[in-house]
Amino acid sequence: MPDPSPRTLPETTLSHRIDALLETLERFASWIWLALLTVIVVNVVARYAFGEGRVEFEELQWHLYAAGFLAGIATGLGADSHVRVDVLRDWFSFRTQNWVEFYGLLLLFFPFVALMLWYSIPFVWLSFASSEVSVSAGGLPYRWAIKAVLPAGFALLGLAGLSRLLRVSSFLFGSPAVIEPESAEQEA
Repeated sequence: MPDPSPRTLPETTLSHRIDALLETLERFASWIWLALLTVIVVNVVARYAFGEGRVEFEELQWHLYAAGFLAGIATGLGADSHVRVDVLRDWFSFRTQNWVEFYGLLLLFFPFVALMLWYSIPFVWLSFASSEVSVSAGGLPYRWAIKAVLPAGFALLGLAGLSRLLRVSSFLFGSPAVIEPESAEQEA
């Protein structure tokens, strides 16, 4: 039977700081979606009202979407508001859930993030070194800038995972030390 009481993990000093950083990012990243909506509306109006479709608007749309998506993944993990696929999780005790999460982070999550960083950084560097631009006529220059969002997004995702790992470790092992809620509010 599912555990009816929702439980939260303790905070550590470092996890609290990482979570504060991710919350700041979340407030900033929420404006990306407004910018994306504005670009889409302007592009649609320009195309259908004035017959002037712009390639740079279309490219800017997917650039903004990519940045917002990657920022959203990191903030979702940091806030533990991401979608869980594990159908058995609700049937486990809180302690077992955290053991599964601990091993999932160590054996699956962090190797994936490291692999993405390992391959995305040279990908960005090659684009920067070759001064890559859009292949479309009228497209956006500085293709490396949007490609740089990939390692930045995975670095933030890694930070969110680290925060989660610290909190899970604190719950399971008692280390790192837990901070009291009132001291967490004073640090913010």
